[in-house]
Amino acid sequence: MDTAPIVVHRSRGTGGRRVTIRGKIIGLAFNDRDLVEFLRQSGLDETDAEQLVDSDSQMIEWRGGDRHHYG
Repeated sequence: MDTAPIVVHRSRGTGGRRVTIRGKIIGLAFNDRDLVEFLRQSGLDETDAEQLVDSDSQMIEWRGGDRHHYG
């Protein structure tokens, strides 16, 4: 089974979670809004990015912590 193309990694000691898209580090998200912005910058329409994050899509793999928790 392939992993999801978007991975939100475990929380960092200083807060925030590293986000990778297809193995490339995109940035450090501190909330869902940051994640939406990273997806928008990578080419998704903002509305599509918001829906992707809000829907708990299988396109996003949340590693080492609960979904939508960045602390």
